[in-house]
Amino acid sequence: MTIYWMYLLIGFAIAMPVGAISVEMIKQGLKHGFMHGWAVGIGGMTVDVLLIVALYFGLANVLALPYIQLPLWLIGAVFLGLVAYDSIRQADNDITLAGEKPVKSFKKTYATGLLVAISPGSLVFWVSVFGTALSNSYATGKGSFLIVALGILSGIVLHDIGLLTIVSYTRKVMNRRAIKISSIIAGLILLVFAAYFLYQFIVGVKAYL
Repeated sequence: MTIYWMYLLIGFAIAMPVGAISVEMIKQGLKHGFMHGWAVGIGGMTVDVLLIVALYFGLANVLALPYIQLPLWLIGAVFLGLVAYDSIRQADNDITLAGEKPVKSFKKTYATGLLVAISPGSLVFWVSVFGTALSNSYATGKGSFLIVALGILSGIVLHDIGLLTIVSYTRKVMNRRAIKISSIIAGLILLVFAAYFLYQFIVGVKAYL
């Protein structure tokens, strides 16, 4: 169990830096409430579980190949750019203030989280993160791998619940204009991630020239 608790902390630390999923969780949490922010988190966790399964069977090694990663960075940049544009364009739409019933469905918000999580650039990043954390445990046995994987996922869940709890309390004191501005800021942050993915693509191209 010591291994589990150690990797729970590692999973929490992995989730701490602000990423595309965290930005989307905050945005949906502010616009629609805790459960919709959590739906985004579940969408992201779905992809995390699939990546862990892929690593377990060795399928994720394909994404580690440089000539596979290169187009994925570009596709990821375009994808996140479109998500960012949509976030800014619809910043004033579907806002639900505290105490109001959300108009947007839980399933649709889950799909949004799933789409952000499967952005190709994000997949490359998470494969490298999970690969580093899980490769040693796999070598020592399947049981250790599963304990480490469960610990990492538990840490991510802990982070998501903590983040959304803060967001839900913050939302109670925000008006429609403040939530709209937060959605625009979220879109701008996603644009930064898109620019980073594009930078990685350019660096990769230069390495081949």
